[in-house]
Amino acid sequence: MVPDHWYDINGVWTGSATQLPDGRIVMLYTGSTEDGAQVQLLAEPADPSDPLLRRWAKSEANPVLVPPPGIGLTDFRDPTTAWLNPADKAWRITIGSKNQEHAGLALVYRTEDFLHYDLLPTLLHVVQGTGMWECVDFYPVSTEPAAGVGLDTSTAPGAGVKHVLKTSLDDDRNDYYAIGTYDPATDRWAPDDAAIDVGIGLRYDYGKFYASKTFYDPVGRRRVLWGWIGESDSERADILKGWASLQSIPRTVLMDTKTGSNLLQWPVVEVENLRMRGKRFDGLDLQPGSVVPLGVGRATQLDIEAVFQVQAGAAAAGGVAAGAEAPYNCSASAGAAGRGSLGPFGLLVLADDGLSEQTAVYFYLVKGADGKLSTHFCQDAFRSSKANDLVKAVYGSLVPVLDGEDLSVRILLIIPSWRALLRAGGHA
Repeated sequence: MVPDHWYDINGVWTGSATQLPDGRIVMLYTGSTEDGAQVQLLAEPADPSDPLLRRWAKSEANPVLVPPPGIGLTDFRDPTTAWLNPADKAWRITIGSKNQEHAGLALVYRTEDFLHYDLLPTLLHVVQGTGMWECVDFYPVSTEPAAGVGLDTSTAPGAGVKHVLKTSLDDDRNDYYAIGTYDPATDRWAPDDAAIDVGIGLRYDYGKFYASKTFYDPVGRRRVLWGWIGESDSERADILKGWASLQSIPRTVLMDTKTGSNLLQWPVVEVENLRMRGKRFDGLDLQPGSVVPLGVGRATQLDIEAVFQVQAGAAAAGGVAAGAEAPYNCSASAGAAGRGSLGPFGLLVLADDGLSEQTAVYFYLVKGADGKLSTHFCQDAFRSSKANDLVKAVYGSLVPVLDGEDLSVRILLIIPSWRALLRAGGHA
């Protein structure tokens, strides 16, 4: 898709594909016009027999949607995959925007032919103070413990089905989601927990990850998530290397039926086909403050799986957090250099022999005043490079670890050369 018409000459932006019951595929995407306005455009495969759909034909009817009254000309973008509403058997799409009070919102349109659209009087959802909603995504997930599969976008609401509403906040460039209930009769969605509503609660990822979209794979019966990684390089470095940004490794997305409150993500199984050989390191004893080299050898890609077990009694003896009024936070912490009784412990990747460059990926356990442990998973890029024109930060979040579960992590690396080292934190 290239910007070659007046209606997308300033940019071919995010869109979504919908496969219709007869096999036809339609693509709705946002175009930036000559004067900068954002409009929605329709395209179809120029050669439907091509399995890779490499060429697309833009509709003669474009633009099929323009900003409605009350919506800014540059606040109208990124249509979703369409879903079939069971109430009237017509299609729905939602488009991200904001209102004059800086509330993020999702408009809903009804269509039967993808050429003509009716703006519905109700919003799918709105959250005050969240600003412009980009790359809105809306899809069902199964709450059945034994399901283990994704759901088609048009799966009707009902028992055993929840809906995820996701948005990318233009204000802070992060991807947020919430789980809730969709009412097809009113075309409204409501979160299960308003305290973690869209834009103020859960996130897909806590690193460089933005503008994501999912699609349903009917062959694998799974929902697959793609994200955009803006990297940390400066603009100057991007120009010198001749490219900028990349796509994330695709992930499958499922409802976490154990907690009932969040999603589970895992690299698609196809990634495992890249594995050529493996090494095991069992029973390693990590003493506080120690760094244990692993004889992995040289490689350009690595798929690391590690499981950590805290010694019996260590949790009971661990110190109390700095107070309930100042809970631990990966991004606000001292990174891997800040030691506690139960952390950090994890891996040092992309590390040189002298550890002058390293990226720490680690767990940090905090015992609260109530005696309960909370588990944080972080990545520290403070010493990731000697270059001074990079964004260096600590990313991470609180993660639910249930009773009886080990602390496990999987790390995918694509690198020129490296050494991985285990690191144990804590008081010496």
